[in-house]
Parts: sequence; C-alpha cells; structure tokens
Amino acid sequence: MSEREAKLTRKTKETDISVILQLDGTGKSMVNTGIGFFNHMLEGFARHGLFDLEINCEGDLAVDCHHTIEDCGIVLGNAIKKAVGDKKGIRRFGSCILPMDETLVMCAIDLSGRPYLQFDAEFTTDRVGYMDTEMVKEFFYAISYSAGMNLHIKVLSPGNNHHMIEAMFKAFARALDDATVIDPRITDILSTKGSL
Repeated sequence: MSEREAKLTRKTKETDISVILQLDGTGKSMVNTGIGFFNHMLEGFARHGLFDLEINCEGDLAVDCHHTIEDCGIVLGNAIKKAVGDKKGIRRFGSCILPMDETLVMCAIDLSGRPYLQFDAEFTTDRVGYMDTEMVKEFFYAISYSAGMNLHIKVLSPGNNHHMIEAMFKAFARALDDATVIDPRITDILSTKGSL
C-alpha cells in the first residue's frame, strides 16, 4: 500500500464491510453495498474527489438500509483518517459550492481531529431508490465522527431529492480532495498548536 492508502474491514452481526481508499487516485471505484442509489453516490464521491475506492458490504438489508449505510460511513471515515495519517503537509480545510441543475449545495471541511456535523437539508420524499433519505444525514454523521472532521453540509437551493443528495456527495468529495491535498508550502502540520 502507498503512504496515503487505507485498507480496512469491519464485521458485526449486522454488516460485513471491506474498504480500500487511495487518496491520490484517479476516480476509479468498485462499489457494492446492495443499495443501488447508495452505490451511485459512492461512485460519484470517488470520481469527483479523484479517489480510488473499493467498498464491499454485505448488510442486513432484509431489516432495512440503516445498518448498511451507517456502517459504511463508519468504515469509510476510519479509512479517511488512516489514509491522511499525521496530516503533515495537507491543506486541512476544504470547501465546495456545487450546483446540480436547480439545486445548490455547500460543503466545508476541517480535518481538525474534532468531530462535528452541521447538516442543513430537508427532503420531501422518504426514499430515493432503495435508500431512505433520512440516512443521508446518518451517513455523513458517521463519517465526521469516525474521521474526526468538522463537516458542514447545507442545501442553499433545494429541489429534486435525487439532485440534492447527489450534489451533497459530490461537494463532499471536492471539499475532501481540497482538504487532503499535499501543499508544498506547508512543511509541517497546519496548526498553531503544532498538532491536530
């Protein structure tokens, strides 16, 4: 594995998940969660963040989609944290305002080590495909806490639920790519404390 790659597995009575994440990738992905729309969102995340991503999840979808989506967020967040490492040389902050047709979404990230999620969005349908819309917030909550990131997501212009969710995943990808980029001007850790 390269220095900025993470390979993790997590198995519980509810899910069996494996993730490989390469921060310095080209946007390739192989995703299988058993939830078509969620697969589509994760593939978009990889493509627009230029991350190489493999996720395989066998979850208790006979119950519902909750455990699969939340646990994928936990493992992906842990993979981000591991791949970033000691954070030396990274920009730390990233943001993106991303349009998708009639919708506009803002995402801002601080890889501070202090987890926090501010999520401002309202959906008008219970599901998109086989993904419950209430699970979008749960997914990003799981990522923010397992990765140790301050994550803000806000829908600036609402519209079609599919468009809002897809814009969130793409804006998150672009912001995360910006935050994890190695900047040659930063020779240590970008903090007055000296550590994150």
